[in-house]
Amino acid sequence: MPNSITWAYIFKSCRMKFFLKIGLPWALSLGLVFYLGLHFGGQKGSDGNSASALKENGATPGVKASPIDKPVQGGSPATPANNGSSKDPGASSTWRSRTPSPPLPPNLRRIMKGKDIISRLGSYLDAVRAMDGANVKEVVRAFEELPKGYGRHLEMKLLMRSWAAIDPEAALEYAKSALDEKSERRFGISEVLAGWANSDPQGAVEWANSNKNNAERKDGDMLVGIIRGLAENNLETANGLFRTLPEGGARWQASTFLAQEYAKLGTQEAIEWAETFPTEDSRLRETILGQLGAKLSKQDLPATADWVKEMKNDKASQRITDNLLAQWVSQNPSGASQWVSGLENEEKRSYAMKQLTSRWSLVDPISTAKWLNAQPPSAAMDPAVGEFVSRISARDPENAISWAMTIQDQEAKRRAVKKALGAWDKIDPARANSWRQAYNQNF
Repeated sequence: MPNSITWAYIFKSCRMKFFLKIGLPWALSLGLVFYLGLHFGGQKGSDGNSASALKENGATPGVKASPIDKPVQGGSPATPANNGSSKDPGASSTWRSRTPSPPLPPNLRRIMKGKDIISRLGSYLDAVRAMDGANVKEVVRAFEELPKGYGRHLEMKLLMRSWAAIDPEAALEYAKSALDEKSERRFGISEVLAGWANSDPQGAVEWANSNKNNAERKDGDMLVGIIRGLAENNLETANGLFRTLPEGGARWQASTFLAQEYAKLGTQEAIEWAETFPTEDSRLRETILGQLGAKLSKQDLPATADWVKEMKNDKASQRITDNLLAQWVSQNPSGASQWVSGLENEEKRSYAMKQLTSRWSLVDPISTAKWLNAQPPSAAMDPAVGEFVSRISARDPENAISWAMTIQDQEAKRRAVKKALGAWDKIDPARANSWRQAYNQNF
């Protein structure tokens, strides 16, 4: 028994000495290493990134990572890039200190491929709102997942507008080279330039002035985009640029945007603007007044009627009359007929009667006939009666012939009777031939 106690004591003593000589120093060394790791491992590099973060992103500590895309120069993402700079955007302090991009919607490209249009547009709109110089490529890749063509027209317009606020020249280059030529390119370019003009009017106008002398049609389309963007915030500048456009489709398209924005200012101010266009350029004046008349007829019909009533009878006033009566007949044809009957200028009244008859007879031929019967017979009535014959011939050719016979101009009468007889031949050829024999008509 004493021997076993002695051996236990000896074994315990040896184990204590082993711990003091080896175990304790090893534990202290481990703690020291752990402390040093915490203290020095969290230090960041000169660019604000930790060594571990650089390693996770595939970069070597001390080597600057290049940006994903061209950054914003000199400010927030809403400020257009400095078009004259050719420096590496990744080398600027602005890029390194820029606020990180907002997170894009998860699985954006997968959602864009889906058939649920609500989810697709919602996610895409979130992505476009969050777009800046760092994530442009990702949003573009999501857009490109969609089939080319008119089906992605809205997404294309959103992308071009937002991109134009970040880097208009890059967006313009993409629109020229990557968008579908038949269905997207022209609209995309126009949208980029409209966005550019909206956020940087001076830069957009300078670009427009350097390109407006090019005779190619596509440059005219570009100027339309510039004018559209300017018209949203700088109407006077847009108006000045519009007046330099050569005659053609670009001028007609641009006039639509100007008329829309001037109409928003109020009827009187819009009319004053329209009246500044000289009568010598009749085609331009007709275009502008016609576009504006279409807008004002919808928002202030009485004032538009008073305006055209005081105008001289020309193509411009006729364009306004067309738009005015198209709107008026749909609301109150009786009121429109009273206005037409009260026009003092005979030529203007004759034209207005024809336009009123053309529209009114489609919806209420009986009331139209009563109104025509109430007008005093004259050669000025011939155009309106001829129009009425054209409108009712297919439904009531016998009455159409009766109306045609009241036309005073012989050539106009012959054409109207021939048209009515042709329609009657399709419905009742026997009665049509009987009428020919009774009135000795050979056609």
